[in-house]
Amino acid sequence: MEMDESINVYGEALEMCCDDPITGFYRDGKCNTNKDDVGSHTVCINVTKEFLEYSRFRGNDLSTPIPEYGFKGLKPGNSWCLCAARWLEAEKANMAPRIHLTRTHIKALEIVPMELLKKYAMDLN
Repeated sequence: MEMDESINVYGEALEMCCDDPITGFYRDGKCNTNKDDVGSHTVCINVTKEFLEYSRFRGNDLSTPIPEYGFKGLKPGNSWCLCAARWLEAEKANMAPRIHLTRTHIKALEIVPMELLKKYAMDLN
């Protein structure tokens, strides 16, 4: 399982999204990806209560712990590598959480336009 180059939407080194709870397709704390990552877990979000409720309503409960997988459940304020298509779906429903561009993989741009990502960026001046 070869990893795509670890670069962000700016073409720079991809920064850590979150290591507590550990996130990412590779569970390496970064939003790294490859061709096997069909969900494109490439967008580093800042978790909100509203987004957790939206995600649970859409069939993806991210707040309930799953101890057998070492998953503590997400809480508002956590960072998390989210599927780019799920983020875009949430954006269209006016439920998209803010994101960290320096922590978002360049492959996210295949699904979400940069201008839209910038609109939700937490790390722009």
